[in-house]
Amino acid sequence: MNTVSVEILDGLHYIGTNDRETSLFENMWPLPEGVAYNSYMIIDEKTALLDTVKITKVDGFIDALKDKLNGRDLDYLVIHHMEPDHSGCYKTVIDLFPNVTLVGNKKARGMVKDFLDLDVENFLEVKDGDVLDLGRRKLTFVNTPMVHWPESMVSYEMTDKILFSQDIFGGFGALNGTIFDDEMNFEFFQDEMRRYYSNIVGKYSKQAAKALEKVKTLDINIICPVHGVVWRTNPERIIEEYVKYANQIHEDGVVIAYGSMYGNTEKMADILARFLAEEGVKNVKVFDVSKTHESYILSEIWKYKGFILGSCTYNNSVYPKMNQLLYTLKMNKLANHAVGVFGSYGWNGGSVRELTEFISDGGSFDVIPTIVETKGTPKKEDVDSLRQMAKEMAELIKEK
Repeated sequence: MNTVSVEILDGLHYIGTNDRETSLFENMWPLPEGVAYNSYMIIDEKTALLDTVKITKVDGFIDALKDKLNGRDLDYLVIHHMEPDHSGCYKTVIDLFPNVTLVGNKKARGMVKDFLDLDVENFLEVKDGDVLDLGRRKLTFVNTPMVHWPESMVSYEMTDKILFSQDIFGGFGALNGTIFDDEMNFEFFQDEMRRYYSNIVGKYSKQAAKALEKVKTLDINIICPVHGVVWRTNPERIIEEYVKYANQIHEDGVVIAYGSMYGNTEKMADILARFLAEEGVKNVKVFDVSKTHESYILSEIWKYKGFILGSCTYNNSVYPKMNQLLYTLKMNKLANHAVGVFGSYGWNGGSVRELTEFISDGGSFDVIPTIVETKGTPKKEDVDSLRQMAKEMAELIKEK
């Protein structure tokens, strides 16, 4: 089995597993680099398991858990988050250790029954600020509701200043031998961290920003998330990154996403990209919505200040693949962007109207005034208007 067990500190162990088989996270977001599920084991006067892993990895996980306990009973199972990739092994753990006490907040207690159909007698319900005394180590609990589920919480171990952060500070990507931040090239994982945040947590950025304000008051030496690497050397780096994500602080650049059947809208996208470069925009990303999953487009839009959407008209409406992107963008409550639209049609329009409606009520946007809609292939006047769009976009992102 591919479960990995590593000592973080004396009496604190990482127990995690890589998943390279699941192709879609939440059956929706692509996982070409896989994903890691992390849990943690504290061996003290009392023993505590903090979260588990997906049920498909149960055998190796249980073997590692038994090995670390070395014949001792399990006293506590701490529930930071009830999503099945972290609660998947609860039933097995409870069957093996019937005396275990589950520790979670009121909403988690209800979810244990709802999700697992378990009536648990030994449940310690905790609130903000409650402390679980394990001996030398003590866990203080902090609720972080809707980051990104209502029962979500974190715990802080005050002796060694460790934050067990559940999904916060996580990222996509299997851990290819790398468990700790000082073992990795940050840039190698950065895109998958941002894609994870924008895809999974992005919709709840207001709540995430509030949770991060709580976290920033703690003196933290180590961050132990349930996905991604353990931050034992430079936890400030991932905190800074997440603060930027949650507050939608963007870098200079523009994303162009287009849907095109016969090349006219694609031609407009390429012309526009060239004009943006001439206006001094150095980071321009162009995506065909029929080729690139919205997961990646959303992640790039989360990174850059400007985005422009272009669509051909399909059955008097926006192109279906573009419609999926619009739904994803609207669901994730984008803010602090400069936005524009363009499109084409053959005999009757519709796509530009729908794109314009989206930017009118789809988020907190600064809208560039020029909108370009062409019948068939772009003509000279359309090209001139695309140049004006590029100029307006470049000015707006410089202002932002």
